[in-house]
Amino acid sequence: MNPDLAIARAARLQPIQQIADKLAIPPDAVEPYGRTKAKIALDFVAQQESRPDGALVLVTGINPTPAGEGKTTTTVGLGDALNRIGKRAVICLREPSLGPSFGMKGGAAGGGYAQVVPMDQINLHFTGDFHAITSANNLLAAMIDNSIYWGNKLGIDARRISWRRCMDMNDRSLRGIVGSLGGVANGFPREDGFDITVASEVMAVFCLSKNLADLQERLGKMIVAQTRDGKNITAADLKADGAMSVLLKDAIAPNLVQTLEGSPALVHGGPFANIAHGCNSVMATRLGLKLADVVVTEAGFGADLGGEKFLDIKCRMAGLTPSCAVVVATVRALKMHGGVPRNELGTENVAAVKRGIVNLQRHVENLQKFGLPVVVAVNHFNSDTDAEFGAIREAMAASGTEAISCTHWAHGGEGAEALARAVMQRIEARTARYAPLYPLDMKLADKLRTIAREIYRAKDISLPDSVARRLQGFEEAGYGNVPICVAKTQYSFSADPTALGAPVDHVLPVREVRLSAGAGFVVAICGDIMTMPGLPRVPAAETIHLTDAGEIEGLF
Repeated sequence: MNPDLAIARAARLQPIQQIADKLAIPPDAVEPYGRTKAKIALDFVAQQESRPDGALVLVTGINPTPAGEGKTTTTVGLGDALNRIGKRAVICLREPSLGPSFGMKGGAAGGGYAQVVPMDQINLHFTGDFHAITSANNLLAAMIDNSIYWGNKLGIDARRISWRRCMDMNDRSLRGIVGSLGGVANGFPREDGFDITVASEVMAVFCLSKNLADLQERLGKMIVAQTRDGKNITAADLKADGAMSVLLKDAIAPNLVQTLEGSPALVHGGPFANIAHGCNSVMATRLGLKLADVVVTEAGFGADLGGEKFLDIKCRMAGLTPSCAVVVATVRALKMHGGVPRNELGTENVAAVKRGIVNLQRHVENLQKFGLPVVVAVNHFNSDTDAEFGAIREAMAASGTEAISCTHWAHGGEGAEALARAVMQRIEARTARYAPLYPLDMKLADKLRTIAREIYRAKDISLPDSVARRLQGFEEAGYGNVPICVAKTQYSFSADPTALGAPVDHVLPVREVRLSAGAGFVVAICGDIMTMPGLPRVPAAETIHLTDAGEIEGLF
């Protein structure tokens, strides 16, 4: 049995009301989904708005490698450690997608003794939020085709339908399809396609909405098609926003679970960070800030993706002011960035660590550009040596920060207490001067160029004429004053997933741009990234099964 799964299965979970009591959430505001998970009532969430905010800590990481970094594990360990040293801390995470769970990555609830639980339920259907988002997305898709079928009174040009269907599973065969085949009764045949649910605009709207009213307003603003003369058609034009809000009204309430040590965790929403904005819901984060001294939240993949989007999109839209950032790395991953093959990572190689540190250094420097103090958490493996960690510590001191070896996987919150104290030191020093990377009144192409140059260290962007015209069209339609959400490979600062370390002077190829008017940003699709992933050669699904006792194996 996987050790993470064995640890989770052996845990004695507290009834969810006991977890709610730690945050002074009364029983009438807790809507249980079984004994160990619940939603928090929206009226209670609204009542907290007048309370002061606690401190907000972002956990992000280096560019991921097959060696593993442990961002979620570190987020959980840090939250547990903060509670151990006497702070009231809440952990805010995204919900895992079924795509990675059955594809390449497996579960995403932490690991070892730093997990959120019930692990199997969180990694599977949980409270049904993703199913509600999928249904809302596909209701809108059905209403578009239905409007065309029954006379097309909105004048939708079937060649200019931009809304895609979605499902929460990796399925490359659905990236491009032809629908409505079979004759007159089935509508007008046209090209269509699917995105994975976590890359859909409904997911982005869900995670960026401040309340139900904001949710419906944003849903209504989503652009789904155009007429022949170029007029935008929205979900509100189709009168779909009300029904979509009804499907989402229960899902939008934040989910409460716990860590193995009984720390409260709000796990809600789940956009991917390589093809979406990669942060948990605004509602959960804002609720956590009202109820706790410190909120520890994670942004997906490296700081060049989820971290940048957290700071340029989520914090700006939600009025959040982070106090500190933690960058997660491992000795093993840095050795991979330094050119060591995976089968040799267990051997000491200080030179390779020093070569790979350039990736970590760049992420630290990038976060400092946003005005944040940074702490580096080195997620400890048994094969790490003092000399290898010493190289990291020395390099981080030269970068104006501190590297701390953490053993939360093996020891839970106790193994991250040094990290917790370092984070609190920076929070209490009040040195953060958060500011986004670019102003909103900058041209869309210049915002994208700024991200490419300042965060990715690219020489420039490659912008085909057709893409440049679309950006100009967005601006002429009144959508120029929005942030950029870059979709690109998570494995490199460049658009080339094989370019590890810290590549410079590359060109970022912008293949396509999409306007997400409801979410409030423009998506720039760069390189070969896909908004509907495929399964790997050997998907995790092949080893997931039920035992004779009905227990799940292989999910973690």
